[in-house]
Amino acid sequence: MKRKVLSVLVDNTSGVLNRVAGLFSRRGYNIDSLTVGETENPAYSRMTIVVRGEDETLEQIEKQILKLEDIVSVQDLGSASVCRELILVKVAAGPEDRQQVISVANIFRANIVDVAPESLMIELTGNQEKLTAFTNLLEGFKILELVRTGIAGLSRGMAD
Repeated sequence: MKRKVLSVLVDNTSGVLNRVAGLFSRRGYNIDSLTVGETENPAYSRMTIVVRGEDETLEQIEKQILKLEDIVSVQDLGSASVCRELILVKVAAGPEDRQQVISVANIFRANIVDVAPESLMIELTGNQEKLTAFTNLLEGFKILELVRTGIAGLSRGMAD
């Protein structure tokens, strides 16, 4: 199965997210990641949707999204794009583990955003492979909570 990252520009109106998500659920397609936020123009929002499937299925998804009301454009973010994700992870870190956890965070250029007597909260931004490598290195420690934002992406250069 192939992975596709779609950048979908939509009118910033109520119900758009529901219509897009409904299209996926009605057809039995799974969404790996979905992020939505307002653009530089408050009249529009950008959805970044990550899906997996066979080439024909992925092409059909793109065509069906374009048919929906309030969709301005759909773009496949291939290799000529920048995609990032944010992770927040709270790790149990008493006095005996604290320096080791901080060392792992420093290797990945992560930020310590909260310090408590028995835990640290770490923020890291990067591509999915970087975040997965980071969480793999933290497996030796007790992860109390973890959240990933999902991918956000834009095409490089002047491309739309």
